[in-house]
Amino acid sequence: MSRMFQPDPELTHRLTRRGMLGVAAGATAAALLGAATTPATAATAAATGPTGHGHGRGRPVLPPGRLGIQLYSLRDKVSTLGFAPVFAELEKYGYDEVEFAGYTQGSAGPITLAQLKRLARDHGLTPIGSHVGYYSDDPNAYTFAQNLTKVLDDAQALGLKHIGTASGPFRYGSTVDAWKRAAEEFNTYGAAARARGMKFYQHNHSEEFSFATDNPKVRLYDVLLKETDPDLVFLEMDIFWAYSGQFRFSKRPDGTPAPFEPLDYVLRQPHRYPLFHVKDGVSDPANTYGYRMTDVGDGDIDYQKFISAVTRLRGERLAHHWQAEHDQPAESLTFARRSSAYLHSLREKC
Repeated sequence: MSRMFQPDPELTHRLTRRGMLGVAAGATAAALLGAATTPATAATAAATGPTGHGHGRGRPVLPPGRLGIQLYSLRDKVSTLGFAPVFAELEKYGYDEVEFAGYTQGSAGPITLAQLKRLARDHGLTPIGSHVGYYSDDPNAYTFAQNLTKVLDDAQALGLKHIGTASGPFRYGSTVDAWKRAAEEFNTYGAAARARGMKFYQHNHSEEFSFATDNPKVRLYDVLLKETDPDLVFLEMDIFWAYSGQFRFSKRPDGTPAPFEPLDYVLRQPHRYPLFHVKDGVSDPANTYGYRMTDVGDGDIDYQKFISAVTRLRGERLAHHWQAEHDQPAESLTFARRSSAYLHSLREKC
């Protein structure tokens, strides 16, 4: 099925921030020509500019077939329009994959998993993963701890390659032993997922990078990595929240330095990070989290550098999936369109 990718005139504002005027000019020129293009050709035109001598004569930073979106970002449109119109828009914007945050999301009208899988396929979208709760006090809750078999049955019915949680491993507290206990449960979920041909994963927020309450020299995220089996438990790095963690937790509670670079975690163990959330933020030291969330490309996180560093690793170019996300977009479909345009425009430095 062919895809129609519409160049975005708003790209001018977004890329001026990064000094990439050639990209903006190319996108505007393509829009004026009214040409129907594929994501690849639109991105090439945007990257080279109208004369072909702008930024980005290298290959696309974004690997082919690996751009997804976390549907939580589009929950307002799913609940009012339904999945079909939303998927149709994502197809036009050049998306390849979708990650679920629930399989109804208040969808306008009932939908079965079989219908959802077929609908995604009909729009050229691959369901790549889903977020499910870790645990609940309700024994009937749809979580890994309470209903593991049902969670895996549904993921398998959708053909998901990954099934995970955005819940932090804080079930038993913030001590080293508490996280070891949670890690053991994650290993159990990972083994069950692997038996079904899937990968279990955990999605971080910034608090995972804080320090153990009983040993402030130990970063909790390091406990998670050490205590989970690398063949059973995988990570989805939310890049925005990882850099927020860097802002918040580069010093221990006693004030001593404890710097870290989120990208280094990935480069040390790239196989553990099959999924990423591509979420942007404007640096704001006055903000508790160090950033104000914004559309991808409007912020200060260097995605040209981050994605390139991962995909340049030997054998890793197609090993990862990049999901655009914004927790509270001003207009969710506009966010989806502009984020795709920006990410498709990025080129590796020659």
